[in-house]
Amino acid sequence: MTPTNETVVTEFILIGLSDQPRAQITFFWLLLMVYFISLLGNGLIIILIIVDLQLHTPMYFFICFLSLIDFILINNVVPEVLINCFIYKPTISFSRCLSQMYLGLLLVSTECVVLAVMAYDRFVAICKPLHYMQVMNWRVCVCLMAVSVGFPSLTTLTNALLRPTNFCAQYVINHFVCELQSFLKLACSDTQISEIFMQVVTFTLVIPPFGFIVMTYGKIGHAILHIHSSQGRRKAFSTCSSHLAVVSVFYGTIMIMYLMPQGKTISNKEKILSVIYGALTPMLNPIIYSLKNKDVKEAFWKLIGQKMAG
Repeated sequence: MTPTNETVVTEFILIGLSDQPRAQITFFWLLLMVYFISLLGNGLIIILIIVDLQLHTPMYFFICFLSLIDFILINNVVPEVLINCFIYKPTISFSRCLSQMYLGLLLVSTECVVLAVMAYDRFVAICKPLHYMQVMNWRVCVCLMAVSVGFPSLTTLTNALLRPTNFCAQYVINHFVCELQSFLKLACSDTQISEIFMQVVTFTLVIPPFGFIVMTYGKIGHAILHIHSSQGRRKAFSTCSSHLAVVSVFYGTIMIMYLMPQGKTISNKEKILSVIYGALTPMLNPIIYSLKNKDVKEAFWKLIGQKMAG
């Protein structure tokens, strides 16, 4: 049979958990809760950091950028997934599938680099406090953010250029969203180059940053041991451990998804893993990095006071 051109496939059907209606209802309510917490948390952080001049520091610059990534990430897919929970055979157009997939890929790739940059910022602040503003000046911050966006943009563009062009009228995606692995499984053209490139990029964007973060927090932990106050040590260790826990979940799920050997079809476990790094981590980030912070709390109550006075 002659391979069909991609123009024949104009839309895809997303299966999700449609074969398990009870699980789908539970999934809907859990995802709705995660979505609203993430939306409010990240939105609030962005607003507070922009309007409060006291938060115009390198640390909050990176946190604001992380919240912006997470805010766009959850709105890229989650509202559509929630709506699709009530549709028997939800469909997505070919162009929307591509935009959803590659935007998500760009955002997750960028976050992988940004988390490593934030770890370096914390290392300088804790281990070299006297030289912090010299090392982390605004020119350095902007350059780090440019690299954080530039390299993932290049790899995402290359992934898009290597995408398969023939699908042989296969249009059922076994997933909640258009995700690169499930998309490649539909192709009847050769996807070996795409798959190899995806694994190389995943390894480059995940293993070195994660290793750097673990090493950096190890040095931070060593510095914390020299803090004389036991209360200060406990607070610092609590903050670092919570940061490492969220980072480990984020990088760990991506490693399982993209670096481990995969079957011919997407399993429910892999679908849930994609939800963890695509929705759960954006919910946890503002809680762990910002909302527990004293400066952010003060900025929040100051903003509320201004609104009440106005």
